[in-house]
Amino acid sequence: MEERYKISDPQVLKAVAHPLRVRLLGLLRTDGPATASELGRKVGESSGSTSYHLRELFKYGFIEEDPERRDGRERRWRARHNYTSWDDVEMSATAEGREAIRIIHLRQAEMVGRVMEEFDLGEWSHDWVDVAGMSDHVVWLPPAALREFNRKAEELLHDLEAEYAGDPEARQVSAWHGAVPLSKEEQ
Repeated sequence: MEERYKISDPQVLKAVAHPLRVRLLGLLRTDGPATASELGRKVGESSGSTSYHLRELFKYGFIEEDPERRDGRERRWRARHNYTSWDDVEMSATAEGREAIRIIHLRQAEMVGRVMEEFDLGEWSHDWVDVAGMSDHVVWLPPAALREFNRKAEELLHDLEAEYAGDPEARQVSAWHGAVPLSKEEQ
C-alpha cells in the first residue's frame, strides 16, 4: 500500500468527500480488504449502494481490487493509500477547491464525532480510559507556529508508532489534530 495520495483536483477531493465514500474508504484502511456486501452490513447500506460508491472510489484512484483475496462471486476491494492529502493553498485558489476543502473538513469532523460516539469507556481497561479522549485549547499563535505544531505532532506520532511497534498492548488508535484561526469577530 502506498503511504499517501496527494490530490490537486477539487473534483477528486469532492468525490471522496461523499459521506458514505469517506466511511467506506476509512473502513478499507482500518479493517482491510472487503466486499461491497461486507461493507454494506457494517454501514447499514445495501450492497448495491456500497458497490456503486466503491466503483466511484476506484474510478478516482482511492481503492483497487485485492488480487490476493479473490471472492468467487464478488470483488474484494482494498485501499491504495494509507492517507489522503492535498495542498490547502493550491486547492483554495478556486471557489470549487474551497468548497471541496470545506466539505472534506466537515466529513472529517463527522468521523471524529462518530468515533467518539462509538467509544465505550466500559469496554476498555483503566490504562486506556486514562489516556483516551479529547481536549481543546485556544491559544494565540502565528501561522509559522501552527505550521510547526502540525509538523511536530505528525512527526511525534510516527516516532511513537515506530518505537512501540510490536508492543502487545498496542491497538489501532484514531488520533486527530487540527487547528483553525477563530473568526475576527470572536477576538
